[in-house]
Amino acid sequence: MAAHPVRLVVDDDLRRTRLTVFFRLLLAIPHLIWLALWTIGVVILGFVAWVIALVRGRLPDGLHDFLAMYVRYATHLGAYLALAADPYPGFTGKPGYPVDIEIPGPQAQSRATIAVRLLLAIPALILSATLGSGAGGGYASRQGGNSQFASSTGVGGVAAVCGFLGWFASLARGRMPNGLRDLGAYGIGYTAQASAYTLLLTDRYPNADPDELGPTWSLPPHPVRLLLDDDGRRSRLTVAFRLLLVLPHLVWLLLWSVAASLAAIANWFVALVRGRSAAPLHRFLAAYTRYSVHVSGFLFLVANPFPGFTGAPGYPVDVAIEEPESQNRWITLFRILLALPAFLIGGALFGALAVAGLLGWFAALVTGRMPTGLRNLGAVAIRYQAQTDVYWLVLNDRYPYASPAVQPPPVEAEI
Repeated sequence: MAAHPVRLVVDDDLRRTRLTVFFRLLLAIPHLIWLALWTIGVVILGFVAWVIALVRGRLPDGLHDFLAMYVRYATHLGAYLALAADPYPGFTGKPGYPVDIEIPGPQAQSRATIAVRLLLAIPALILSATLGSGAGGGYASRQGGNSQFASSTGVGGVAAVCGFLGWFASLARGRMPNGLRDLGAYGIGYTAQASAYTLLLTDRYPNADPDELGPTWSLPPHPVRLLLDDDGRRSRLTVAFRLLLVLPHLVWLLLWSVAASLAAIANWFVALVRGRSAAPLHRFLAAYTRYSVHVSGFLFLVANPFPGFTGAPGYPVDVAIEEPESQNRWITLFRILLALPAFLIGGALFGALAVAGLLGWFAALVTGRMPTGLRNLGAVAIRYQAQTDVYWLVLNDRYPYASPAVQPPPVEAEI
């Protein structure tokens, strides 16, 4: 399938001005007022655009440009609020901001999808709410006499958490962490696609696949690596009864979690004394982490086979965990406190994982396949959760890396 016509562009050097970071919300107030006024115009013209597009099969150039400027402006403001970009944005939605969106010109669209566009957009808008979107506002229209409302902007979910944590990091370092910037920009980019689809700027459905949405995301080497070997096919029968089938695993995972918590405490003391985790405890906790990954993959349809109960490697969505290595005792001493930001990001990503699993459940029942975008988004969330588990269980002291990349970018061969 060809690349999505609405594409995220990131041209940001990660540098942040501490003064503007500190007063970011205050500085954004004029933009929030202007966005609210602009949204009123979108609400009024949205119905006009829908009627004209239904008759002509495409948007008029003027209306298309007006709505495209609105989506770009909301993207710029969302990036500014979430600290995915640093410059103060303009008020016109003009292209050229460090985090921007490319929107194609008016094109012919199916009148059948135009007629029910808001209904079709609901799943994408729900997912965009969990990922975090542009910047506060909405799009409303009336079709068939029924008033419908769909949020099209507003920093929330994953992007909000990235911006919140990035605020502290940028004040301390004068730079936005690369992983937080990329993850926040991904959430903002998906919302731009959802808004463009809702506002009839394109008839291509939003694609949640991080590898397809924007640039090549960074993903440096980490002791916990995602292993994904899934062909997307799903058994409709096991999908239909997925919650029932996973119940024994949830009970066993709960029991194993109690033992893992006790083992983590023991491992914490060992790492404080020896500077590394004990090999038997490391193996036990690594198996627990892998088993948790397998159960999450099965429950949220990131994978299809019924998983085993031992956490043995080889499941279609899995993680490779390196052997025990030396750890910093100071990091070990304050491990739980240091893990709190990772817990926040993990919680936001879990919300996206749950929504991806719910939407994938309906899609898999109908098509017998899990949409690649939802599968890959789920895999990213599971990888981050595994890295967080390994960190707080004291298996290694490498901090979880927040990136929307599914796999590390390919290494260019040296000539």
